[in-house]
Amino acid sequence: MSVARVTEIISSSNKSFEDAISNGVKRASETLRNVEGAWVKDQKVTVKNGDIVEYRVVLKVTFILAE
Repeated sequence: MSVARVTEIISSSNKSFEDAISNGVKRASETLRNVEGAWVKDQKVTVKNGDIVEYRVVLKVTFILAE
């Protein structure tokens, strides 16, 4: 039987939401072992002078705890 844990992270990109998600999952996988999945809890953008300068996502990352 395995036990999973969910942790929340925030990731950003100046390109797109998809890139922010990819950055977050990649970084989480470098720190956490056994990452099994992630889902987007929230999205937002940072605007400066009427232009989007940053895409941000809040991710819930699921990983399996080591036995």
